[in-house]
Amino acid sequence: MGEPQETCIQSKPFFPLGRVVATPGALAALEATGQLPALFLARHIRGDWGDIPDEDRQENELSLREGFRILSAYRTRLGTRLWVITEADRSSTCLLLPEEY
Repeated sequence: MGEPQETCIQSKPFFPLGRVVATPGALAALEATGQLPALFLARHIRGDWGDIPDEDRQENELSLREGFRILSAYRTRLGTRLWVITEADRSSTCLLLPEEY
């Protein structure tokens, strides 16, 4: 966990998001803070995986190379945990709360 690894964060997106969708819980959490989904999506596609363990960071790096699912985890201003998951085929990305998984 801790700080994002600067070596894997870049200004150019690493992968396409596909169709972006969000669950009702994620939309409510974002509305409660006034934060836009684009903030979290921009971090996700640039390799800032947020608040995930080192093993999940390593898995995301493998997923970039091999075409597997990518998971990022962030916190809203009110501390609500928000996940961003891009499917392996890059056809879609979903913003959701962990309990909605």
